[in-house]
Amino acid sequence: MEACEELFSSPEEEKAEYLEAGPMAPVRVGSGFYAAVDGARYWRDYFKMFAHPELHCPATPAKLREVATEYAATTRRLLLSLATAVSESLGLASGRVSEAMRLDSCFQILVANRYPPAAGPGLGLGLPAHSDHGFLTLLFQNGVDGLQVHHGGRWLLATPLPGAFFVIAGDQLEIVSNGRYKGVLHRAVVSGERARMSMVSMISPCLDTVVEPVPELAADGQGLQFRGVRYIDYMEHQQSNKLSGKAALDIARVQRVVTAGTQN
Repeated sequence: MEACEELFSSPEEEKAEYLEAGPMAPVRVGSGFYAAVDGARYWRDYFKMFAHPELHCPATPAKLREVATEYAATTRRLLLSLATAVSESLGLASGRVSEAMRLDSCFQILVANRYPPAAGPGLGLGLPAHSDHGFLTLLFQNGVDGLQVHHGGRWLLATPLPGAFFVIAGDQLEIVSNGRYKGVLHRAVVSGERARMSMVSMISPCLDTVVEPVPELAADGQGLQFRGVRYIDYMEHQQSNKLSGKAALDIARVQRVVTAGTQN
């Protein structure tokens, strides 16, 4: 967080090549979500970097590459352990989900978010409601409230626990599990006097992997809920359009056509 705060505070010319870069750029610095399609300026500054299989990192601040390399490797090990637990929880062999998604060569992103305090009373929107495009996300916060999760028809505050990560299920987990797991709808709000920072580590399938439900999970009579979609295509679709809840999943949903019968 200290290294990323230093990056946020650096002169514009030092980060000019990364400002408002395209949605698939390996390093991207900006505000809101993606200004070219936002139509709104959300209360958020962000820094994104592709971290695996190759780390892409600005040259300054000098300490950023070292801490990002260690953070990426450590959180990646934890996320891959969680993938094993997810597979077992679905009644599958421990490595089945990782095998289906080729997580041995997984794609990983690190994101730093900085949300300033709200300028007036009430809540401001730091990031609109969305689900993550990847498989699993680890989210660490600096102790300032702001993460909300949609559950039971209501927005619930996910109060930070000291030294704890939030684990967030993403869209690729919903697809590969044939809907058993749901990509979590969440958003960021800003209020109060303190700035909030969060750090995201997300793992996803190898970019050219076609993600589809594990066949064993479609054998209960429900059939396939999703069709196969290449992950890089899914990611580019979600990142290039306005965030709108879980609308990005529609490109992978199986659309069933109901035909009315003929009545004599």
